[in-house]
Amino acid sequence: MDMKEKLAAAIRAAAEKGIADGVFPKAELPTVELEVPPQKEMGDFATNFAMKSARTFRKSPRQIAEALSERFPKDGIDRVEIAGPGFINFFLTKDVIYDGLRKAIEAGEAYGNLPNKNLPKVQVEYVSANPTGPLHVGHGRGAAVGSALVNLLRAAGYTVEAEYYINDAGNQIDHLAESVNARYLQLCGQDVEVPEDGYRGQDIIETAKRIKEKDGEKYLAMPEKERLAIFKERALAEKLAALKEDLAAFNVKYDVWFSERTLHPDKVNAAVEKLRANGNIYEKDGALWLRSTDYGDDKDRVVIRAGGEPTYLAADIAYHKDKFERGFGRVINLWGADHHGYICRVKAAIKAMGDDPDRLTVMLLQMVSLLRGGEAVKMSKRTGESVTLSELIEEVGTDAARYFFVMRSPDSQLDFDIDLAKSQSSENPVYYVQYAHARIASVFRQAAETGLKEGGAFSLLTDESELDLIKKIEEYPREVEKAAADLAPQRIARSAHEMASAFHSFYSRCRIMGVEPELAGARLALAGKTAQVIRHALHILGVSAPEKM
Repeated sequence: MDMKEKLAAAIRAAAEKGIADGVFPKAELPTVELEVPPQKEMGDFATNFAMKSARTFRKSPRQIAEALSERFPKDGIDRVEIAGPGFINFFLTKDVIYDGLRKAIEAGEAYGNLPNKNLPKVQVEYVSANPTGPLHVGHGRGAAVGSALVNLLRAAGYTVEAEYYINDAGNQIDHLAESVNARYLQLCGQDVEVPEDGYRGQDIIETAKRIKEKDGEKYLAMPEKERLAIFKERALAEKLAALKEDLAAFNVKYDVWFSERTLHPDKVNAAVEKLRANGNIYEKDGALWLRSTDYGDDKDRVVIRAGGEPTYLAADIAYHKDKFERGFGRVINLWGADHHGYICRVKAAIKAMGDDPDRLTVMLLQMVSLLRGGEAVKMSKRTGESVTLSELIEEVGTDAARYFFVMRSPDSQLDFDIDLAKSQSSENPVYYVQYAHARIASVFRQAAETGLKEGGAFSLLTDESELDLIKKIEEYPREVEKAAADLAPQRIARSAHEMASAFHSFYSRCRIMGVEPELAGARLALAGKTAQVIRHALHILGVSAPEKM
């Protein structure tokens, strides 16, 4: 039990003692909430319990706070102050703070990893871009946020599976084949146009060139239907391979690559038949419709067209049915903000299937705007088309791109400053954090040369910057817990930056080398634990922790 849990238990015990003493009426206690105050003058922890329990205890918050403060145990608490309308601020004894550092050091590299929650598996599905062209920067944000979320949930004790949904069925793949076919025929000297709904990127031309270079013009004599079938598979395999290569270069790994084709026709038909059997499908104008308005949607939706073709919704219904049948207790999808209106119909379909729609969480990712020199970057200088993820990685690096994508809440628009991401200055947040880790590594190299070892008496760490850094370290596992509960990997980016800031402040005020050995060893141990926490946070973000810069 850490100090925050002990304080929460102490607050409940003080309230129960107040009930036993007749100061408070017998009642069910509200939940105890503790937070780290924004200013250190307000203590190490603060609670609004007195205000939350005012109606329960039928007293003013300040009266409740005063009665509670008289009943708190003194163990580990230096003093208690009542602030404002009834906030209770706790100031811990230094012994408790040092004990927190000692326990963090004893935990080693596992510090920041929480115990397994023994809950049903969580699935996180993200990116899932159509394999019809290269990934762009918007996909990059989804890749960074999604993979960081997976890392965060695992660190917080959840069992997680990361999945990519390959959209390898449907019209977009047919259009891909048609586009490659048109470019191939052009390369063979034929006067044809790319279909109106085809793909016109340079990557399509390159695919057609590779086909012609390998096989020449042998496909010209083939019936178009057969040629399209071959080009479909060749293009799909090539695009998917390129997509996987880009994601691997971006430190993104999936446990499962799920093919949409495996849903057709059996799993789609099974889902439709289940909906038909429970009365949630009806026929109109030759098509099959889902009664989605019965479950909160604004209108009913077609699942099977009059021609017998399933809609995208039909495939998504079958896909989510398959997810739940695979045993996931919770499913998290990361979608682009333009899919906002699609959430309601998918949740309606899940409910119509007899499953709990609350098992699905959809995180929406807002747009990314690239800036260079303060001006918006609309197109790639190289291709004249949208800037691809691989081009961004090439220019700013994987670490900077990932950190910048994750450091803001995904539901807010992101202005990605390319110049800032490339700069080696304290203004660049990823450089600032990585530099703290590299600086600590440098200190350890110096310590090794002089024979200095970690250890010493932590009670010698009395400088304000030392105590602040210890408190940041002690708070880190709770930050992991909170960030995971809120599905907010951006909190880890903020935590890493705050940790780096606390270290830089400590380093500028407190010498490690050249002071008496007991103090030097204690400071070296504090620096080492700081480096481990920074490494842990950067690992969650999918960013490296360099030892030299």
